[in-house]
This record gives sequence, C-alpha cells and structure tokens, in this order.
Amino acid sequence: MRFMVIVKANADSEAGVMPTEAELLEMGAFNEELVKAGVLLAGEGLHPSSRGARVYFSGDQRTVVDGPFTETKELIAGFWLLELKSLEEAVEWVKRVPNPTGAESQIEIRQVFASEDFENAPQELIDRENELRAESDARAKG
Repeated sequence: MRFMVIVKANADSEAGVMPTEAELLEMGAFNEELVKAGVLLAGEGLHPSSRGARVYFSGDQRTVVDGPFTETKELIAGFWLLELKSLEEAVEWVKRVPNPTGAESQIEIRQVFASEDFENAPQELIDRENELRAESDARAKG
C-alpha cells in the first residue's frame, strides 16, 4: 500500500522561512532511514503558496487565483510518499519524524488509491492506467 504523508504548513513555512542546518540534518537522517528501509518512494518540501496558484472549476469555467492563500492550516508544506504494509506502519514511521517546525505541527497520513481499489472499472481502463504508470516510471528512471 502507498501512503502520502502530508506535512501541514504554518506561518513560518508560508513566509518562506527555511529550516535551520540542525533541522535539515535531523530530517536528512530520517529520510536516510526511510531509504534504507526501502519504503520511500518520494519526498519533497514545497515552496510557500505565494509562489503557487489555484485553479477553481465551475462546470466548463476555470478561474485561476495566484497565491498566497490565507488559510495556513489547510496548506501543505511538504510530503513523503511511502510504500508500507498498513496504516499502522505509516503511523509508526510518522511518530518518528523530527518535528517539522519545532513547535506545534501536524502531519496527515492518507492511503493512495491503487488499481485494485477500482474493481468496478472496465479492465481496459485498468490496463491502460497500468501502462501509463509503467511508462511514467520508465521515463523517471532515465
């Protein structure tokens, strides 16, 4: 099972405050543990929402709104994508994460849908999705 581990933004991350050297070292050590355990698929920090945009959909209409966005508690500062056996295993890994902000912070864990979750989908759609995923993986590898 794949899980997205979502680091919630705060006022500092939205202001573009970069982690200290000590925080970077601590997070780097944790990331190294994930790699050595063979569970890390991806992981990145995100620039503040002031450097992003949102696209709102209403029927066929699209409206683009440039950041920053005001509700910090609803924003994401970074993520990991992990391959694990269960939500419980994901929780155990996240409990070991160095506090992302050193103060009050929050990390959300969400399971990622897999092709087997779409048992009612036509087989040709599942096959095509698997082909696209393999093509994307091959491009990412070089």
